[in-house]
Amino acid sequence: MFRGPLEDRVAISELNGTYADGVVRFNAATWASVWAEDATWDFFGQTFEGREAIVGFWEQAMSGIEAVSFHGVPCMIEVTGDTATSRVQTQEILHMKDGTTRVVGGLYQDELAKIDGQWAFTHRKFGIVAEYNPQES
Repeated sequence: MFRGPLEDRVAISELNGTYADGVVRFNAATWASVWAEDATWDFFGQTFEGREAIVGFWEQAMSGIEAVSFHGVPCMIEVTGDTATSRVQTQEILHMKDGTTRVVGGLYQDELAKIDGQWAFTHRKFGIVAEYNPQES
């Protein structure tokens, strides 16, 4: 369900675009810019607390990837004042440095806040919905 002011929903959609742009370009500064300073990230049940810890883990995880195509589609955004929740479906093609390829469909479940007039993720939970590894076929 999409609810709340259109301007805020567009800004949250654009925040997801910034996130994806940071991933595709391996740009930690761009990727970090979408997180609140005290955000939390639940990544497969492992929780990282604070932007610095989140970005540190992300940089480590990205170090094994040669190239990535990342596409995220918001499938729900509900804005209530200066807070929001959203769900974002993702499709990723990951070419790993070891030569393997992973094709991943995922789902983010998000909490956001408008901080100093800008939307930021305060909590993201990520899980894989479906995965295909061509080398396993």
